[in-house]
Amino acid sequence: MLEGKKIVLGVSGGIAAYKAAALTSKLAQAGAEVRVIMTESAHHFVGPNTFQALSRRPVYTDTFKEVDPTQIQHIDLADWADLFLLAPATANIIGKLAGGIADDMLSTTLLATEAPVYIAPAMNVHMYSHPAVIKNLKQLDEWGFRFIEPGEGYLACGYVGKGRLEEPESIVQVLENEFNKTKVLQGKRVLITAGPTRENIDPVRYFTNPSTGRMGFALARQASLMGAVVTLITGPVDLDTPGGVNRIDIITAEDMYQAVLKEYPQQDIVIKSAAVADYKPKVTYEHKMKKSSGDYAVEMERTKDILKELGRQKEHQYLIGFAAETNDLEAYGRQKLEKKNLDAIVINNVAEEGSGFGHDTNASLMIFSTGKENTYPLMSKDDLARKILEESVHDMKGEPS
Repeated sequence: MLEGKKIVLGVSGGIAAYKAAALTSKLAQAGAEVRVIMTESAHHFVGPNTFQALSRRPVYTDTFKEVDPTQIQHIDLADWADLFLLAPATANIIGKLAGGIADDMLSTTLLATEAPVYIAPAMNVHMYSHPAVIKNLKQLDEWGFRFIEPGEGYLACGYVGKGRLEEPESIVQVLENEFNKTKVLQGKRVLITAGPTRENIDPVRYFTNPSTGRMGFALARQASLMGAVVTLITGPVDLDTPGGVNRIDIITAEDMYQAVLKEYPQQDIVIKSAAVADYKPKVTYEHKMKKSSGDYAVEMERTKDILKELGRQKEHQYLIGFAAETNDLEAYGRQKLEKKNLDAIVINNVAEEGSGFGHDTNASLMIFSTGKENTYPLMSKDDLARKILEESVHDMKGEPS
């Protein structure tokens, strides 16, 4: 799977840099073309000549030392890469990347690349659990960076715990697996809805729900990484647009209805993960309502059922719905699946701690119209998004999971 792949390996300054030498060798043996960038700190652990000998390519260490004067090396490397791998990734380089800092060859090239970036952290167990590091990792996860989790064991500092760089053989296996499945949506058009809607009472008051849009954005991010042409229709959220994704912003349920129906005919896969309001105020006031001494009641009316309409109009599209439930997940899920003519439905168990609105994780049950079911334990929303997309592709092709 790595034959002919162009991989930039970023080596930062930790004792685990010695493993990066073995990793370079393993990648080259697997057929990859490897180019190594070292930070100044990494030189204290392994010399550039080691990586040059193993990769049979020049090693990049200085932004201003141009190996080829006809090119700007950090831009050329960034464009050249099929994949960027940070191993070991210290707390320092993770912090730089999360903060947008570009003050050396490695951090500058990282900001310039559009290739998938895989991060293999390695650091002291207490550093790995520090709130600043956790915050930086979370930010990078939201931006679509991928992680090769550190192992647990004896660390160079003398502690035993999580923080040890994953073994080179395991890292190579992860990359081979990813290349094998990365482009399974190549050429497919995918429409995803995300976030809440807002239904106004007057110019300063509205009804909404606690959806953050994270699940929908994770689906859009992963679908794009898997090769799809992605359109993301989202309600009001505070999230950055995933790379390569066409974003359409809406406010109300009616806005969502019109935008989705306009995009629907040309889509191959449609995933409706937005939390759209079921009801809206029957009357919306043009001016701010003033307080009165008595109670106030708002008469509500039903919004249009977008998912049901998509099921009714479905021709070639593969349609996936979402639901949030606290009990009887399978019963409610199957009922919605059949009623709305879906190909699959994902039911989030919001009763489980750490799952649902406002969390970075979800625990879900996915039911297919073929009768197949998949249960997903609590995991990151990006991991769940990948599983949903992969299983949907299998189901579309009639393949087993």
